[in-house]
Amino acid sequence: MKKALSILAIFGLVAFGSVNLNAQDGDAADTNQSEQVIDSSAAAADTNKVVEEEVKEEAAPEKKEEPAVVAEQSFHQVIKTKFIEGGAGFMGIVLIALILGLALCIERIIYLNMAAPNAKKLLEELESALASGGVEAAKEVCRNTKGPVASIFYQGLDRMDEGIDVVEKSVISYGSVQMGLLEKNISWISLFIALAPMLGFMGTVIGMIGAFDAIEAAGDISPSLVAGGIKVALLTTVFGLIVAMILQVFYNYIVAKVDSIVNTMEDASISLIDILIKHGAKK
Repeated sequence: MKKALSILAIFGLVAFGSVNLNAQDGDAADTNQSEQVIDSSAAAADTNKVVEEEVKEEAAPEKKEEPAVVAEQSFHQVIKTKFIEGGAGFMGIVLIALILGLALCIERIIYLNMAAPNAKKLLEELESALASGGVEAAKEVCRNTKGPVASIFYQGLDRMDEGIDVVEKSVISYGSVQMGLLEKNISWISLFIALAPMLGFMGTVIGMIGAFDAIEAAGDISPSLVAGGIKVALLTTVFGLIVAMILQVFYNYIVAKVDSIVNTMEDASISLIDILIKHGAKK
């Protein structure tokens, strides 16, 4: 009986030990599976982060490039680009015409502004000098005064002893000389005004000939080929017309200034004759 109980106890211990071992093996397997799940989720999270970073990097340059596309060229850059597209040949000649024309305009404007007389003040000083010091004092006033009116007055006073008729003829003759000095180089400005659009039209015609030569060489009328040649041809005409318009504005101002000075000279000459007659010039 004791042997049977001891055998049953041994079998019980063996069975309990095997159950414990199986339970431990199951727990280890569950632990390994959970660790694998955690590892796979971590790897997936890392992959998502990498993908998001790559997407951000790809999207970032696109945002930086948008302002460059939207940015517009300044007026100076547009003019420079169109000038280069028009070709250095005729565009350079038109530019030279503009530079020379502007140089002449600036020179004439400076000269005319310096020659603009204050005839009323000069006549008052001249009459005062004639009354106090005679002809020599009046001539000294003219020597110390710049301008065409003072030069004309000096020529008239220098011939006062020969009579009023000689004085009048001298004033008229020397007035024509001074008028020629005022109109000096104006004809060159009008030349550049006429020359600039002509050069532009010539560039257009030559550009059209080049466009048709390109069509003939290609054997086909391509819109891009024709448009490019016509565009280059028309740019020379545009710049030629712009140069002519700029110079025309200055030319009209200069002509108006010359006319104003000539009218002042004529009025002052008449007043000079009246003053000389008043102070007893010979007839």
